[in-house]
Amino acid sequence: MVAQRELSEAEVDRVFHALATSTRRDILRRTIEREQSVSTLASEYEMSFAAVQKHVAVLEAANLIVKRAEGRERLVRANPEMIARARALLARYEELWRSRIARLDDLLASPSTSSGTQREDTHKKNDRPEERD
Repeated sequence: MVAQRELSEAEVDRVFHALATSTRRDILRRTIEREQSVSTLASEYEMSFAAVQKHVAVLEAANLIVKRAEGRERLVRANPEMIARARALLARYEELWRSRIARLDDLLASPSTSSGTQREDTHKKNDRPEERD
C-alpha cells in the first residue's frame, strides 16, 4: 500500500473548487458507482454536452476523476486515491474542531472558570466602605 501524502495547497484549492458545484458532486457520485462515458453523463443534465465536458475537466484537473479513451468515447471513473486523500484532509479538520469543542466544554464545565462570580466578589469588596478603628 502506498502511503498517502498530504494535499498541497494548490490541490486543496482544486478539490474544494471542484466540489463546490452540485453538478460536479453528482458527476463524481455517479462515477464512483461505475465508469461512464461523458456522453452518458451529459444525457442526465439539462445543459449542453460542452458544459458537462467543462465540469468533467474541472474534476479531472482536481484529480478526483480519471478520463480514458476507448475508441471514440471518453470514459470517466472516480479516482479513489484522491478521494481518500481529500477525506483524510477533512478528517483532520474535523479532529481539530472536535478538540477545540472538547477544550471549550472542559473550560465551561470547570468551576474555577466562573469568572463572573469572581468579578462580582471583587466588586463587592471594592464597594464596601473601609472600616476604621
